Amino acid sequence: MHAANVLISGAGVAGATLAYWLARHGLRPTIVERSAGQRSSGNPVDVRGPALPVVEAMGVLPALRGAATNATRMAVLDAAGRRVAVLPLSDGGGDEVEVPRADLAGVLHGAARDEAEILYDDTITALDQDEHGIDVTFERSAPRRFDLVIGADGLHSAVRRITFGPEQEFARPIGLYVATTTLTEPADDPRTVLIQNAPGRMASVHPGRGRAISAFIFRGRGAPFDAREPERQKAFVAQAYAGLGWRVPELIGRFEAVDDVFFDAVSVVDLPSWSRGRITLLGDAASCVSLLGDGSSLAIAGASTLAGALAATDDHGAAFAAYERSHRPLVSAKQRGVGRSAAVLVPKTRTGLAVRNLIARVASGSSR
Repeated sequence: MHAANVLISGAGVAGATLAYWLARHGLRPTIVERSAGQRSSGNPVDVRGPALPVVEAMGVLPALRGAATNATRMAVLDAAGRRVAVLPLSDGGGDEVEVPRADLAGVLHGAARDEAEILYDDTITALDQDEHGIDVTFERSAPRRFDLVIGADGLHSAVRRITFGPEQEFARPIGLYVATTTLTEPADDPRTVLIQNAPGRMASVHPGRGRAISAFIFRGRGAPFDAREPERQKAFVAQAYAGLGWRVPELIGRFEAVDDVFFDAVSVVDLPSWSRGRITLLGDAASCVSLLGDGSSLAIAGASTLAGALAATDDHGAAFAAYERSHRPLVSAKQRGVGRSAAVLVPKTRTGLAVRNLIARVASGSSR
């Protein structure tokens, strides 16, 4: 596929990484991104496992370490805000880096911006493929023709919807929602993540880097998904946390008062095949794993695998099949564990919460 014109939908973690590696392998990437620029919200995520050699080869690992948070432990709080347990965030045995999601995307975008044409504030509205290429219609830009199209446009992927069908056929909400926003000041303790639970609800303050980040993960149904209705989303989150103590009323008030917030359902995306003709999917668009930050590392690894597969053959179908054959087992293993992770992070009942806290206390004592 040397010198092929490749359109990537999405300038986030997956799209930026893919653009960098496609260009390095001699392909010509173009990125189309719906937003007008980089977002500043989102929880910290870990860059670890198969993603580490990829970012090291890109030369961005020092920048990621420079943007990394200083958090080393997590404090579990009771309803009054007293510490129940303090647990290490990692065992110290790996080289993983925890980075605010926006900083991760920014570093990867910086590596890719000189390698790709980027169309901001635009999106794909139609794809018409034939034996030799794909005619792409955009919302704003003039129509263009590409050899391949890659959907790296997240859980609510436009490429997946256009190519494979409605989102509800492939995305399975697990009954959890996530909302986050960045606070205006640093945390009191730059090394400790604070989490406090009530049955079916979790509130947290992460020290981030420079400015703290508040997050809400809770169980529920019937949320407004439309990104054009942020006030309805804020009201939905506020209603879920009504009546809780600790810092929750303050944090909810601040969440309601700002413009830059993140809100979405925790979902598992599963398709029988990630490719159709000259179109394939990458990252959350193909196989969302959105609960504990593993999605970013998997997206980085998948982008490198896909770019390498396309560089290895002139047959795009064979390349797409090789990419999926290599990468799907990694994401499938993570998807199978989402339910267990949710049960630990956000217990449904008072009994489940008491058991989780007891286990945390025991683990806290053994880790000292």
